[in-house]
Formats: sequence, structure tokens, C-alpha cells
Amino acid sequence: MATNKSASTDILLLRGAALWLLAALLLAWCLVGLNLELAPLQALFPGKPARLLQAHLDYLLMSALLFGFAAAGIGLPRLVAWAMVVGACTNSSLFLLMALFPHLDGPQPQADGWLLLFKFYTFASIVTTSYGFGRAACCLLAWTRQRPGAA
Repeated sequence: MATNKSASTDILLLRGAALWLLAALLLAWCLVGLNLELAPLQALFPGKPARLLQAHLDYLLMSALLFGFAAAGIGLPRLVAWAMVVGACTNSSLFLLMALFPHLDGPQPQADGWLLLFKFYTFASIVTTSYGFGRAACCLLAWTRQRPGAA
């Protein structure tokens, strides 16, 4: 039986996973539209189509990870669950931002304000995602050692 702590963080992980799965589906349709050379989508995503594909795949991957940790039901600390959900979104959105704003992708001769903000966002996303999923992995390992029959 799941504890209240486990149930509340599992719900958070499931909600995040569902939202990012919907984002992945929306991006899949955008990829179809780009393939059909729909002008509005080509104008919306002037960057490399590969970046949009990367965003799509990353949202799928992050959703799968969130679903998996929720299914394990180990009762993660609330801060860890939030870091996972937020990091899953921000990490995937880095590719989406590069598809929307191609000047963020690749070497820049000089840094403007938006590029500096993007670099800060990138760093914050990597730290948040690494903390969330890294700490969750450690919690999962510790949980497995406390179970009867653990090797």
C-alpha cells in the first residue's frame, strides 16, 4: 500500500509525464506539418528540423522516465519529484527553443542578452534535471537495498 508521501509524489510525476507526453504528441504533428511544407509551421520553426525532432524525442524519453519512477512507487521526496518534472520540461525545451530561434543554435560571434539568458536557462535546466533524476536514482537504489530478498 502506498503511503501518502508516495501517492502525492507519484501523482506529481504522473501529471508531469502526461503533460510532457502531450507536448511530444504536439511536436510530432508539427514535424508532420514541416514535412508537408506547411508555410505557417516553417515560419514558426525556422531552425534545423533535427532540433524539433530532438525536442520531440526528449519529451518522450522524459515522460517514460517519469512514468517509470511513478510506477516504482518508492515515495520520492517532494523536492526531488518537482526537480524531475521541471527538469524534464526545461531540458526538452532547450531543443525546442533552438528550433524556434535558430540564432541560439551554434557558435555566436558575440553574446547578446537573449543568448546569455539562454545559456543561464541551459545551465539551470541541466542542474535541475541532474539533481532530480540523480537523486531519484539514488533513492531507488537505497529502496531496493531495504527490501526483503535484496542481494
